[in-house]
Amino acid sequence: MLLFGKSVIGGSVPDTDGSALLRRRIGRKLTALRKEAGLSQERAAALLQRSPATIHRIEAGDHRVKFRDIEVKAMCELYEASADDRADLLALAAETRSNGASAWWHDYTNTSLPSWFGLFVRLEASADRIRNYEPESVPGLLQTRAYAREVTGVPQGLIDEQEVDRQVDFRVERQRLLSNPRPPHLSIVLSEAVLRRAVGGPEVMRAQLQHLLDVTRSPSVSLRVLSFEAGVHGGMNSAFTILQFPALPGSSEPLEPPLVYVDSLTGALYLNKLTEVAAYELAWNDVTSRALDEHSSRKLITEVMEVFTRG
Repeated sequence: MLLFGKSVIGGSVPDTDGSALLRRRIGRKLTALRKEAGLSQERAAALLQRSPATIHRIEAGDHRVKFRDIEVKAMCELYEASADDRADLLALAAETRSNGASAWWHDYTNTSLPSWFGLFVRLEASADRIRNYEPESVPGLLQTRAYAREVTGVPQGLIDEQEVDRQVDFRVERQRLLSNPRPPHLSIVLSEAVLRRAVGGPEVMRAQLQHLLDVTRSPSVSLRVLSFEAGVHGGMNSAFTILQFPALPGSSEPLEPPLVYVDSLTGALYLNKLTEVAAYELAWNDVTSRALDEHSSRKLITEVMEVFTRG
């Protein structure tokens, strides 16, 4: 497991989407070099005259860290990095600094939006393939504003009405990802229960289902429905999202290994161990093998929408 819960990530302004992966790659490389040098984080921190917490943030690719050349060079010297490794790390560090403009979500960081979800937004914006299974609700990237307001407002009392409005605005802003010049390929499997659950009443559901039909006309979006007739399936434990990332320029190696995101009301899991990702790959393969094809899924969505139309 990579990260767990809201205590892991701070509340500072997030990166723009590109540098999140670069930072994490730098951190992984520096971690590997430190371990090859036989140094603990504490010993490296002492020799570099930095705190262990700072070394941890650097190796985690934390968005609060500024990868200055002088610091990268000092770490490379301490770890006896090769000339190639030094050149690669300095080039990556320079790229994080050139990608420093505030991202669109900057205006939302002083809200009660959980910091652990902020990491997901940065990674989501960097992914080139997103696979999502949802058993309970339409995923945020495909929600209408009215639907989003209904699901954001529960349970009542968790956040106030003003914050509900801000979080809905944030969710709608996230959807700009799908209209990018080079959007990620989004594959979604919804339980049939999502279509039939009357969120906000017939009018809200009718508009939401029509939105699903509209947005899935995009070649970058695939939506399939797991009907009730599918029976027992691999996604019964929870909703989950698998993120995959683009390769380094001129290489087949991805900037970041695939990871799985599983959230809850008060925290989130970020899973990147090979065995963990493999387990969710099996779950994804199982739900997709049982789901309706895209044509049949659109037909079912249309049929359910007609039910809501009749009231």
